[in-house]
Amino acid sequence: MTSRTEAAIDARLARGDAALIGYLTAGYPDVDTTVAAGKLLLEHGFDMLEIGLPYSDPGVDGAVIQHTGAAALAAGTRTPHVFSIVEQLAATGAPILVMTYYNPIFRYGEQRFARDLAAAGGAGTITPDLIPDEAEDWIGAATDFDLDRVFLVAPSSTNERLAMTAAACRGFVYAASTMGVTGERREVDSTAETLVARTREVSEQRVCVGLGVSSGTQAREIGSFADGVIVGSALLRALDDGMDRLARLATELAAGCEGARAGG
Repeated sequence: MTSRTEAAIDARLARGDAALIGYLTAGYPDVDTTVAAGKLLLEHGFDMLEIGLPYSDPGVDGAVIQHTGAAALAAGTRTPHVFSIVEQLAATGAPILVMTYYNPIFRYGEQRFARDLAAAGGAGTITPDLIPDEAEDWIGAATDFDLDRVFLVAPSSTNERLAMTAAACRGFVYAASTMGVTGERREVDSTAETLVARTREVSEQRVCVGLGVSSGTQAREIGSFADGVIVGSALLRALDDGMDRLARLATELAAGCEGARAGG
C-alpha cells in the first residue's frame, strides 16, 4: 500500500513537477516559530516537512543545522516538543517526518518512539546515521506503527548497498548529493544525477536529493532528474531574517520544482 509520503511525491510527479521537502530544526528559535514556519512552507508550495530532532553530537550536519540544533537544545527543546510540533503540522494533512540520529530513538525506546510519533500523526523518520543492516529493531517498530523509514545513500555507496538500502526504505530513498556534512552549495555537480541514476538501476523506489539546495535554479536542476528536492540550511538562514524572507524563498523554490520533471 502506498504511504502518505509516497502519495504526495507521486501526485507531484503526475503533474510533471518534483516534490518539494523542507527541513526545520525543532524548537528553533522556539517551538511556536517552528510550527509557524512549517505552516508557511506548506502554504507556499512545499509538499512535506522534515522536523529535525536536536542532537548534541550532529556528525553529518553542517554549520547552520549544528547552530540551530545547539540553540534549540539550550532553549530546552526535547523529544516531547518534537512530537508536539509534528502533531500541529500533521493537522494540515501534509506528511511530516522526523529527521533524527538513532541514539535519541534508542534511548527513548524504539517501540515507544514509533508509537508516540504515530499518535502525533507523523509519517515516519529519516535516520542519517543508521544503516539498514543495523536497523532491524527500528524497521520492526516502524512497521508495527505503519511509519515510513528513510535511509541515506551516498556517492560512495556500492551497487549492492544501494539495492539493500532502497529495499529497506519506505517513503523514499534520501540521496545525499555530496560527500561530507550538510550545508548550502553554490552549484550542483553531476554527482547527484549519477547517484539517482545508479539508485534507479537497482530499485523502483522514489529518490529524493538533499544536501545543498539553496535556490530556485538549483531546485529546478535537481528536480529535472530527482523525484523530490530537499532543502534545509537555506530555509533556516531565511528564517533568521524573518517570515517574509522565508516566504519569498519558499515561493522561489516551489516555482523551481514546478514542471521540473516535464522540462517545463
